Amino acid sequence: MTSTPITALMSGKVAPLGARQVLSGISKQPLTKPLFLSFEGLTGDEQGDRRHHGGPDKALHHYALDHYPTWRSELGSNPALEHAGAFGENIATFGLTESDVAIGDVFRLGEAIVEVSQGRQPCWKLNLRFSVPDMARRVQLTGRTGWYYRVLEPGMVSPRETLIRIERRSPQWTVRRVWEIFYVRTLEGTELSSLSELPHLAESWRRHALRRLETGTLEDWSIRLDGAEPTK
Repeated sequence: MTSTPITALMSGKVAPLGARQVLSGISKQPLTKPLFLSFEGLTGDEQGDRRHHGGPDKALHHYALDHYPTWRSELGSNPALEHAGAFGENIATFGLTESDVAIGDVFRLGEAIVEVSQGRQPCWKLNLRFSVPDMARRVQLTGRTGWYYRVLEPGMVSPRETLIRIERRSPQWTVRRVWEIFYVRTLEGTELSSLSELPHLAESWRRHALRRLETGTLEDWSIRLDGAEPTK
């Protein structure tokens, strides 16, 4: 078992973001008291766009504080990086990164049990959050994306919990490896086929892999990353 102290457990309300005043729940604040973690996420945690954010396979977002120094060196002084929660994460820790965590890893979090379901697909709201026009693309390019959990057993969780890994169901399928297949080695048939059949991977990502496999084409990322219409 691997035990990792949680530096910050966070939630947030929907609020206007950036000059465009887009509604978003990306701004998270540290919790000071226990909250109930349901299949949909922490009580009171909100998302501005429920079509693309939240839901059972994205109940909790985890981001590695290990990446913050690198982002500071690349971006310089940025207010968003002054404290945990810059990437809209619910869980911030040191000692776990995308290379250490795999799809299907099961953790105990307070009274709850959670399972790694997918990596984070960065979207254009990160550009507004950081006031960096290509921030979402930078996150995708580097693989410093963070990852999501689904909730297997709901329960109370509190700040300063210890995240305890209790099972590894597909340790070879790290979040980093899945990122490489989706965003670096994008059309490798054997890997896409394996991903489409990976039982612990979020269903939407399995369908995504299957579409690439069937069409042999790469989807346009411009709407998700830039908030722009796809090229024709």
